[in-house]
Amino acid sequence: MTQTVGDLMTVDPVSKPADTPLIEIARAMRDQKIGDVLITDDGRIAGVVTDRDIAVRAVAEGLDPATTPVAQVASSGMIGIPRSAPATKAAALMREEAVRRLLVTDESGNACGVVSIGDLAAALDPNSALGTISGAPPND
Repeated sequence: MTQTVGDLMTVDPVSKPADTPLIEIARAMRDQKIGDVLITDDGRIAGVVTDRDIAVRAVAEGLDPATTPVAQVASSGMIGIPRSAPATKAAALMREEAVRRLLVTDESGNACGVVSIGDLAAALDPNSALGTISGAPPND
């Protein structure tokens, strides 16, 4: 049976408002053991921020994580894919768009999850380097 995006996605991803200070975002990532947080603006998904974004766009630039709003370093917008789509379609879309994460939408078009390149690698190519790393338990 063909795996769908819904089979592999992270359900109920963490989201925070665009004005949330970076320090709160980093703490949420640490506490939830995640590498990305969805950013909302007036309740709608406005983008995503990753742990790498915080390191490269904030810390390396000398921004104060206690006062810098996440919107300042987040990537705006996200490409969406229906949860019923085949996982292979998600992989092709990531390749075409050069992105590592896709917003997963339900039948009504509402956000219901996120699928990452690591999720796809672990499912579609578990013996690859990325599949092996992504399938390993997280570091504490």
